[in-house]
Parts: sequence; structure tokens; C-alpha cells
Amino acid sequence: MQTPWPPLPTTAPKDIEWRLPRHARSVGRARALFREQAASWGLPQDVTDTAELLLSELMANAYRHAKVPAGREIWARCAVTANRVRVTVTDANDMSPKPGKASPDDESGRGLALVAALADEWGAERRECGVGKEVWFELVSLPRRS
Repeated sequence: MQTPWPPLPTTAPKDIEWRLPRHARSVGRARALFREQAASWGLPQDVTDTAELLLSELMANAYRHAKVPAGREIWARCAVTANRVRVTVTDANDMSPKPGKASPDDESGRGLALVAALADEWGAERRECGVGKEVWFELVSLPRRS
């Protein structure tokens, strides 16, 4: 007698990746894709709002500061577990990000400070393949109450 195939999962995986061109418009596109995915996963609104803001900051940093040849992509990945949301942004630049010290009059320079203040954890490391880096954050996500 043949062993039956394992049952198919009844829910979609809670892990998705988007590959976007290194362009200013990709920041907004990543936000829209994330918001749509978060809704399909049923993430709490406060977690969705915070993750969307922080994703936007990491995407903007990758676009503005990753001085790499044309045609390189920025990858954004989101993974959800029972109680955490992890968002990772990958680019081809090897420079490790450092929070800036923006003055009250500066129009930029606060992105990583926001990430550090709002994320439960965050960090950056070189990619395993040796090209570029991954910058990530995690938020604790408690399930919605029905």
C-alpha cells in the first residue's frame, strides 16, 4: 500500500518577499504591498501601521544610500510567526547603517532612530553570499481578539 501524500496546508504561508527596482517609487510600492499582505494575514492595525512606517524607512535608506550600479534591486521580506513580525530589507551595498544625529531643522536623518525606538529588536548584517547587507526589525504581534 502506498503512503498518502502529506495533507496540503490549509493556510497560506506567512512569509513573502518582494524584489523591487532601486527607485524612489519602490518605497511607496513596498508600503502598499505590505499593507495588503498584512490585511490578508489579519495582523493587528497598530502592528501593521508601525511595520509599514519602519519598512518605509528601511526602503528609503536602501534607495538613497546604497550606491550601487544601476539595475540592482532592493528586496523586502516579511515573515510572521505566532507572535512576531520580522521585516528585512536587502540591498547590494556593504556599508553597515548607523543611526544619524539629526538636528531639529534637518529634513532627514531620523529613519534608523525611528527603527531603534519603535522596533522590539533590529539589526543589520552582511548577506551570507557576501554581497550587500540585510537590515531587519521585529515587532511583537499579539493576535487579534475576536
